[in-house]
Amino acid sequence: MSNVVYVLNGPNLNLLGTREPQIYGHATLGDVEKLCRETAKKHGLAVEFHQSNHEGEMIDWIQKARSEKAVGLIINPAGYTHTSVAILDALTTMEAPVIEVHISNVHARESFRRRSYVSQVARAVICGFGIDGYALAITGLAGIIGAKE
Repeated sequence: MSNVVYVLNGPNLNLLGTREPQIYGHATLGDVEKLCRETAKKHGLAVEFHQSNHEGEMIDWIQKARSEKAVGLIINPAGYTHTSVAILDALTTMEAPVIEVHISNVHARESFRRRSYVSQVARAVICGFGIDGYALAITGLAGIIGAKE
């Protein structure tokens, strides 16, 4: 059985640390990846980490996670959260748990951000904890799948 967790990041998350730091903080995407790998390692899990500004590429990675029987998928779809039926459709094919993560509290922001297509298939949603939300997601996933610390 695979021990790989896919962590997928959507558009503009490559700009973390410089884009709207008052909302997203000063941590970079590299910091997020390091946090994910360190947290996963504590649970005996490996991480396949990706970021893309392109919807189709994100869908390809979701399908790859499915075909490689990843133990779970953590996704911050960013702006695609509120717009992408195609990503929703790809996520519905996942047999492993999907956890949705957002750095900011999307419910305290513009009203359009309160609508998530991804939440319809997510086992859990974590938002507002900054990049620590990724560590919480991996720890939660480890509990769901019975991975031991």
